[in-house]
This record gives sequence, structure tokens and C-alpha cells, in this order.
Amino acid sequence: MKRTIIYASVLLLALGIFTSCKKSFLDAKPNKALLVPSNLTDFQAILDNVTVMNTTVGLPNIACDDFYRSDANLAGMSAVVNNTYFWRENIFDELSSNDWDVPYKTVFYANVVLDGLALVARNEKNSVEFDRIKGSALFFRSMAFFHLSQMFAVPFEASSATNSFGIPMPLNSNVNNLLGRGNLKQTYDQMINDLTASFSLLPNSSKSTNMANKCAVYGYLARIYLIMGDIAIAKRYAEEYLKITDKLLDFNTLNASSARPMPNGGVANANAEVVFALFLNGYAYDSSTTTFVQPELYQLYEDNDLRKVCYFADRGNKNYTFKGSYFASTSSFGGVATDEIYLIKAECEARLGNTSVALDYLDKLLLTRWRKSNSGTSTYIKKTAANSTAALKIILQERRKELLTRGLRWSDLRRLNTLAGAEQSLVRNNNLSTFDLAPKSLRYTFPIPLNEILSSGIQQNPR
Repeated sequence: MKRTIIYASVLLLALGIFTSCKKSFLDAKPNKALLVPSNLTDFQAILDNVTVMNTTVGLPNIACDDFYRSDANLAGMSAVVNNTYFWRENIFDELSSNDWDVPYKTVFYANVVLDGLALVARNEKNSVEFDRIKGSALFFRSMAFFHLSQMFAVPFEASSATNSFGIPMPLNSNVNNLLGRGNLKQTYDQMINDLTASFSLLPNSSKSTNMANKCAVYGYLARIYLIMGDIAIAKRYAEEYLKITDKLLDFNTLNASSARPMPNGGVANANAEVVFALFLNGYAYDSSTTTFVQPELYQLYEDNDLRKVCYFADRGNKNYTFKGSYFASTSSFGGVATDEIYLIKAECEARLGNTSVALDYLDKLLLTRWRKSNSGTSTYIKKTAANSTAALKIILQERRKELLTRGLRWSDLRRLNTLAGAEQSLVRNNNLSTFDLAPKSLRYTFPIPLNEILSSGIQQNPR
């Protein structure tokens, strides 16, 4: 009952902030009397709210190039899905968007916990729990900032980061403070500061995948530094992760004919690769049986690659839908899993010129994805490359094939488009028009929802 009261009170406050079309997160003025959490049990209860703390943006899955829908099937989708799919200038058909509101709700909850902890005495008896809760709140705040930055801030380039807009970053629960956007370097600095402050406070692993832990921190740090182009540091954090766990699923143990072959990596974790569970905001596009994998992507999977049958369901007429979510459901998994870390490690080694080491890590992953013969011998043939450039090309292709629907492809397109020789143009068609997304297009950055612009006066992203 006590936990229910806490959730209701904090949720009531959050709803007053986030669901009004007339007030934004940055400008709302809630009744402070609604805030009741005051002890460690209360704060943990707030962090255990999976609906808020373990949910993030979902539209980048629609904007990327892995799946497609026919004109007829798009007609049944919402305006925001259609606008996102075709990279239109105006995305949001309403004043607000869950892809803005939900991550900022996560930030607010994390700040409520951090502000509350400042009023609680840390002592010898409660120090372990106190530290874990503080580290968790810092992690969740940084995680939310990360996903917001991949939608609502421009792609990171070190040469222009101090001159590019970041995202609003509230660092306490006082929503009366009106914030600007700052610059992109400040956004990334804050994410990194929160994460590095958190990992000394957190355990290596957690009893549930909805909870923060050192592996999750290392995973996000590896992601962030990879995006920033700090390859040596990204490599180091991938290695720190793998020191704690390097377990991979053997796809030979899965029932490929099942509607959902993957073990569920949710709260009651049955998936050895998952260290942190994160749901992507759901849209009908993601769960529909008429959202098909791009044919050219499907054709990249070799016949003995078990991902070809564990990831995809045959819908006839050479159309395939995705069934390989690490939630073993139609929900898209966007959390941290060990397969991604192997790929980060391999990519970093290739970028540093260490061809053989890069391919060794890729081989370790792919051996678990390839079919075994009747004698139990793997049919996988180790990858070869003449040089690190060739190895990198192989690794990036395998990254795309491995990490479908995780919310990572959009970030990958953004970061690769900043690198000479790695750029990619995207094209989509309907009966009337052809839509292009050039590598340097402003439309790689989503518009900020109108209610936020109207209420706070922050700068809109040009499109």
C-alpha cells in the first residue's frame, strides 16, 4: 500500500507536468505538497516504476532504413508515423509527443530521488543502499538525456559541438526553473559526468534488469564515446563491461519456429545477454504484421545464419516481419545487451588498426549465431579481411544485422554520416512522390514538440 501511495503521489505530480497541452515540463508549476517520498524505501519505489524509468523514445525505429510499409499499409498508420516514415518537415500532429515527454518524466523522477537523498543522512548502516539508489538515479537521468539527444539534438561532431544546440537538462526537481538548451558539448559532458559518478556507487550486476548496474553504465559510456569518435575510450568501457560478463546466447538452443524465439530479457530475466531492460515507446508500426524488413537487408543473412530464422517470420510473397525482440514480445528492446558490446569492441579495434583482434571479437559473437551441423560442429567460417578498413566494413554490416529494432540504427546513421566515406543516402517512395534523406540533412534531428516551444521559448530545430 505504501508503494502504491508513493507512485500515485509522484505520478500525479508528473501527470500535471507532462500531459497538459498548455504547460510544458520546463514551465509547469506543480503543487510541491504532492511530493511525499522521504526515505530510501520511497526512493527505490520511484526507481522501480518500469513504465517511467525503463521506457524511452521509439520514433527513430520508424525513421531508420531497416523496415518498410506499402502505401496501402501506411494508410492505416497515424499521422506521426507517416510523417516520421517520410522524414517530413513537420512530424508531430499534436502539440506534444511521448518521445519528448516520457524521457523528461524519467529525468524528473531521477531528480526527485537525487533531491530527496540530499535530505537523508548517509551512515554506515544505510551506505550500500544509499549509494546504489543515488547511482541509479544518476544513471537513469543520463540514460534519458542520451536518448533525447539522439532525436532532438544534432549529430555530434567535436569541431562544432560548442556551437550547436544541446537539449534542456534539468538537474533538480524544481520545474519552476526555466531552462535553455545549452550547447551540444554540455549535453554530452553532463551525460558522461552522471554516468562516471554512478558506476562507483553501483553493483556489477542487479537482481532485475529494470535496475541500474555497472555493466549498464559501461554499456552507455561505450555507446556515447563511440558516437563522439573517442574510440580508445569507447574500447576501454567495452572491455570493462566484458570483464564483468561476456555471456552470449547460443542461437542453436532456440526454437526458431516459435513466434517469439528469444528468451525474455525483461524484469524476470531469462536472457543471458541482457544487463539492462529498456522499452522503446510503442507505435503500431513496430508491432504490425505488415511492417516488413527491407529485402536488401534480409538478403544479407546467409542460410546457416540462425538470425535469418530466429529474427524473421515469413509472411508470404517474400515479405518478412521481425520476431526477435529481446522482450520475447512485440515490444521493442532498447536496453543494454552483451552482443552490442562485442560489436563495439570489434569496431573500436578495427578503427584502431587492430584487424585480427577486431575479427576475433566478431567471430566470438557470430559463432553463437551460426547453425551447427548434426555432429555438433559449427558451420561458421571465420571472417577474413585484408586490412582494418575491410574489417570495419564487415563489422558495421554485422552490427546492422544483429541490432535490429533496438533504437540504435538511427544513431548509427547519424554518426556514420559525419565520417568521410561512410555516408549513406536514404530513399522512400509512395505513389505520388520520392522522399530523400541526404547524409547531412537537417531532418536527422527531430523537431521539438510545439507545446515546449510555445511554453518555454526554447529554440526550434531547423528542418
